[in-house]
Amino acid sequence: MEILLNCLKAFVVGGALCAIGQVLIDYTKLTPARILVAYVVIGVILGGLGVYEPIVKFGGAGATVPLTGFGYALAVGVKKAVHEQGLLGVITGGLTATSAGITAAIVCAFMVALVSKPKDKS
Repeated sequence: MEILLNCLKAFVVGGALCAIGQVLIDYTKLTPARILVAYVVIGVILGGLGVYEPIVKFGGAGATVPLTGFGYALAVGVKKAVHEQGLLGVITGGLTATSAGITAAIVCAFMVALVSKPKDKS
C-alpha cells in the first residue's frame, strides 16, 4: 500500500509541474525552450533557498525527474561542494551532482542516433 501512495504522490507532483508547463505553452508567448530553461533556473533557485527540499521529500521522483529536479540537483551539489572544497566547489559541485543524468542523456541520444534514419525537414 505504501508503494501505491508513493506512486500517487509522484504522479500528483510531476503532473502539477507538467500542467504548469502546459499552461505556460498555451497561454503565453514563451517558447518551449525558454520554459525548459526557466524550469531549471527555478529548480536552482528553489533548491538553493531550501524550498524545493520538502517538495522532493513529498513527491519523490515526481519532483526529481522533471527539469526542476535537475536544477535542484545542481544547487544541492554546489552547496555540498562549496562546503567541502571552498570556492572550487562552485565549478565542480553541480557537474559532479548531475554527471550520471548527463551521461545517461548522452548515451541514450547516441543509441537512438545509431538506430534512427535522419530525414530532411522538407
